[in-house]
Amino acid sequence: MKEEFKTVATFNNVVSARIVAEMLIANGIPAAVLGESSPYPSLGFTDPIEVKVDAADYETAKSLVAASDKAE
Repeated sequence: MKEEFKTVATFNNVVSARIVAEMLIANGIPAAVLGESSPYPSLGFTDPIEVKVDAADYETAKSLVAASDKAE
């Protein structure tokens, strides 16, 4: 069976992506940060950094991320 992952949030910096991923993990949703390595991070030449979750957890994860954004 093929697992499907969906991007729940996209960032320009690793710190923000890691904070969101850890918040999701703390709420019981496995999350991964992809795209955090770049050959030129200090110059700002980075690809978007994505936080991904299992497709089955996507809706719950989106709700948690949205609630987190409103709390800031």
